[in-house]
Amino acid sequence: MPEDKKHSMEIIGKTIVSKSGKKFGLVGDLVFETRTGELIYLLLDNATEFAGTLNLEKARDGGLLVPFSSVISVGDFVIISEDEII
Repeated sequence: MPEDKKHSMEIIGKTIVSKSGKKFGLVGDLVFETRTGELIYLLLDNATEFAGTLNLEKARDGGLLVPFSSVISVGDFVIISEDEII
């Protein structure tokens, strides 16, 4: 398996932060396009007050969704670009 690929369980539970250091919460779950397997959203768990002020899409249960297209890198943290979601 190439080193840039991650298993979903390696991402769930990681803290999501912007490249400027603002905390969004934790990765609670992943949302895929079932036909293609494309990863579309990260579902926020323990969303911060800051994340609540952004115009993020909401899941059916009301949870906040971060577009996967905004993810810059995954390491100790999931780093996202705020510019991609505002």
